[in-house]
This record gives sequence, structure tokens and C-alpha cells, in this order.
Amino acid sequence: MFSYEVKGIRVRYADTDQMGYVYYGNYARYYEIGRVEALRSLDFHYKVMEDEGVMMPVYENHSRYIKPARYDDELNIRVILREMPGIRVVFQYEIRNQNNILLNTGETTLVFQRRDNGKLCPAPEKLLNKLKPYFDSK
Repeated sequence: MFSYEVKGIRVRYADTDQMGYVYYGNYARYYEIGRVEALRSLDFHYKVMEDEGVMMPVYENHSRYIKPARYDDELNIRVILREMPGIRVVFQYEIRNQNNILLNTGETTLVFQRRDNGKLCPAPEKLLNKLKPYFDSK
């Protein structure tokens, strides 16, 4: 299992709705921040993968809103991969505030897709090699 935590994402005023809560649609953006930074922590970069011809579109997105995040909260996003990627990769998320209160959980499934023809493809070998140590049985 691979896990990474992105700390200190500040809720901006523009992120909130009329009630002062983070607008629900912004959680997908927080998930993206989390997964991009989690992969970056492995020295694996979306941009490089895209430049090499593989895209990662979102196939499914699920969210559970437990408590509201509010303006000026500092959010921590924990990203979890419980299985090695294949043609799909499933990211799970836990979003907590500065008081470590769980606010949101989520899951996104992304697929690997060739940029040149739009067909699904296996996860890049470079990514699999970076993740392998987290999934090798000891």
C-alpha cells in the first residue's frame, strides 16, 4: 500500500459557497492536488507522462461529505493506493482540517489512455517501478 499526505492546503474565499462552506465541486480539485503531489513524491510527474503520450482521465469520482471545510481552514489530504495500477488506478482520499477532524473521504478511478489513438493502455512501467517497493510482500 502506498500512502502520502499533502499538508497545508488553505481554503480560499473563492472556494466557499454562500454558507461559508467549501463548495462540493472543489473536492475534486483537492483530490487532484493530492494525487499529483503523491505521484510527485515518487519522482513521477504527470506532465512527463503526458509528454510521453499517456493521459490519465478520471473514470469515476465518489465523495462523502462528513463535515464542512470552511474559509481559511488548512486542509491535509491523505492519498492512498491500496492496489498496484493496471489499466486503471484507484486513489482513495481522506481530507482533514488543521484540528485533524475528518471532513471528507473520496475515491477516484482513473484510466491510462494513449494520447495518439485514445485507446486504454497499461500503466507506464516507470510508474509501476516507483510503486513496486510499496506493494512487495516482505
